Amino acid sequence: MTTLDLTPDELLTTTRTVRKRLDFDRPVPMELIRECLEVALQAPSGSNRQTWHWLVITDPEKRAAIGEYYRKSVAVYLESARANTKYADDPERAKVQERITASAAYLGDRMGDAPVLVIPCIEAAALPEGNQAGLWGSILPAAWQYCLAARARGLGTAWTTLHMRYEQEIQELLGLPEHVRQSVLLPTAYYTGDTFKPASRQPLDEVLHVDGW
Repeated sequence: MTTLDLTPDELLTTTRTVRKRLDFDRPVPMELIRECLEVALQAPSGSNRQTWHWLVITDPEKRAAIGEYYRKSVAVYLESARANTKYADDPERAKVQERITASAAYLGDRMGDAPVLVIPCIEAAALPEGNQAGLWGSILPAAWQYCLAARARGLGTAWTTLHMRYEQEIQELLGLPEHVRQSVLLPTAYYTGDTFKPASRQPLDEVLHVDGW
């Protein structure tokens, strides 16, 4: 598969969470998903153990079931978001959050329609008490690498975690062993339009600390 003509910096700064512009009607070839996963497997993992697993869900009934769990979880999130006055003193940022909330609601209704759902998982019989960063740091970089590979191939993804409210139900639906933990849920589809650009972020100097806080 030929990748898009993007510099490394362009790829890194224009890989966005795609919700409203996912093409829910266009099938995504499994071979293309496999290419993205091959790239993901080059990510670092703690002690190079590579105890990751990748669930790729294409079955319509299973996608619909996960979509319904996600929809219910989004409803709870939106109720909380409406009651949240965060950024009330920053009108510009508040507008951005309003757009995010609206697009989250849209994806909440359509998650099960995405042609491919990807759930990166990691082996963990129990969550470590002292170093969960080591555990999740062994799967989340690979999940993001999958998103970058997808972007480079004309696919859109959305970084979501709200399905975890129904972690046990989804585990049973997909037959996951008890020692395998889910991380993010990544709907994957071709996208419509191509106007992705760097997002507005806090100025670096507001969050940069050199040699201490």
